[in-house]
Amino acid sequence: MPGTGGERGRDRPAKIGPRRARPRGRLWPSPRVRPSRRVPPVKISIGCPPGPQAVDLACRAEELGYDRIWLYDSAAIYEDIWIHLARIGEATERIGLGTAVLVPNLRHPMTTASAIATVDRLAPGRLACAVGTGYTARLVLGQGALSWKTTRTWIEQVKALLAGEVVEIDGRPCQMIHRPELAKARPIDVPILISAFGPKGQAIAREVADGWMGMSPPPYETDWSVHMVNGTVLAPGESPSAPRVLDEAGPWLVGAYHMGWETNPSGLPDMPGGADWLAQIESERDEAERHLAVHSGHCSHLNDADRKAVAAYGDAVPWWGWVGEAEAVRKRAEESAAAGTSEILYTPAGDDLLGQAETFFRAVESVQG
Repeated sequence: MPGTGGERGRDRPAKIGPRRARPRGRLWPSPRVRPSRRVPPVKISIGCPPGPQAVDLACRAEELGYDRIWLYDSAAIYEDIWIHLARIGEATERIGLGTAVLVPNLRHPMTTASAIATVDRLAPGRLACAVGTGYTARLVLGQGALSWKTTRTWIEQVKALLAGEVVEIDGRPCQMIHRPELAKARPIDVPILISAFGPKGQAIAREVADGWMGMSPPPYETDWSVHMVNGTVLAPGESPSAPRVLDEAGPWLVGAYHMGWETNPSGLPDMPGGADWLAQIESERDEAERHLAVHSGHCSHLNDADRKAVAAYGDAVPWWGWVGEAEAVRKRAEESAAAGTSEILYTPAGDDLLGQAETFFRAVESVQG
């Protein structure tokens, strides 16, 4: 299996910096459930936006036993990913660090290589970087996804820079020429994963990456496959349409409306609450700026239009994420592991990330290896 910094059993780097005080999570107890059958062990990771909760979440995730924390990368809606990864590296001792996912157009390859070198110096052996074409991170800028040709070139440039090579970028030779007093010596070995949903991207992932990331079990056999999952663990007897559940799982559900607006806006009125959702969006921004209203709160919070869409489902919300009591969530984790997943990446939304981190981990820790 490719190197995955932060795995159990590895030598741990010395702690850098003070540990922060951390609030606790859910008020209800979350049972420790056990697997009903033998399943392959998996790593359990958590993801969140780079922002005010990131360091506290990382510290609590490390205490609970999560293997890695992945931060998102979308400059128009989140804070800077590299600043928060560096802060997490200094505030924790063991937990792996990750990017989910870097978007090539947001940073020059040299800027990215230097950032990777910085975090790898602060938290040696703990960083992994997933990269994608930036579909949603580009849409919020009013742009379409990057081509796989552009994405592959950027990945190869970053890898070559980290190896200490001279690389042609924008038609001119570039190299990391940092003095040894100013940066970690090259080569710098940090694993690269690719988030790819179609055959073209998956073929590139097989050729140039150390692993694959996506929103399903892996589409092909690979040693490192990260299955991103959303949802929330229900308290015993809690309704799956309770306000808390809508706030914490809803931001991923309404992604269908965001994508519908981008790809087939004429079909939105046929979706539950779609006409009200569209009317709200159109009332907030002029046409040229409307994408800014659509993607506000993307994958983290419900915006006003999103709440109208979710309300239209009433008590019959068609959750596609892992929404259920602890036993049901654990079974979903077992199924993912049995399908070849090597790492489950939980992506909670809403404001109570600490509480969701605890209830999810308690539900699936029996599957962790």
